[in-house]
Amino acid sequence: MVRQSCLRDRTVPVIADTSVVINLNATQCAETILAALPNPFLVVSEVVLELESGLQTGRNDAAALKEWRTSGRVQIVTLGDTGAQHFFNLVSGPAAQTLDDGEAATIALALEMEPHAIPLIDERKANRICANRFAHLVKGSTIDLLAQDDVQADLGSVQLADAVFDALLGGRMRVLPHHLNWVVSLIGQVRAKQCESLPRSIRSG
Repeated sequence: MVRQSCLRDRTVPVIADTSVVINLNATQCAETILAALPNPFLVVSEVVLELESGLQTGRNDAAALKEWRTSGRVQIVTLGDTGAQHFFNLVSGPAAQTLDDGEAATIALALEMEPHAIPLIDERKANRICANRFAHLVKGSTIDLLAQDDVQADLGSVQLADAVFDALLGGRMRVLPHHLNWVVSLIGQVRAKQCESLPRSIRSG
């Protein structure tokens, strides 16, 4: 079952939020995925700081990101003046209407670069705020990254299913509602029941 990714233009850069980097690392085949992905892969500096804070809890995502950068697969980007203003607006205000630094910076960089970049964010709150404030902005998620045509073709169905399952299990990947059927069809109901980040209705089905 092939999933149509929002990453149809192979020239448009993608900007990965913290959760996307964590999920990608959890797939256990990140280098293969990044090598297959034709889109430039960007990470904003605020995401790097969030990942580095995870070193204290034993996570190795920051080290993995450093390796990807060294191999030329990933570019670290700093917000400019326009992005910094968007960032400030996204982290200021009531908690229900603000985002974590990594999410805010990822969206802010996409707004600074628009229409030439797609932010990849997984959390529902970030997606809701982004849709409400910036309805024109095309956004994706980790699943869109894994379902990109070249990535699917390079991995093949078996390795793709394993990568998605590993991201769910090891990265606790969040899956947006419109991707749920594809994910369950890909990994199977037995493995879906093991993934605590999937909705209870999926795990108990």
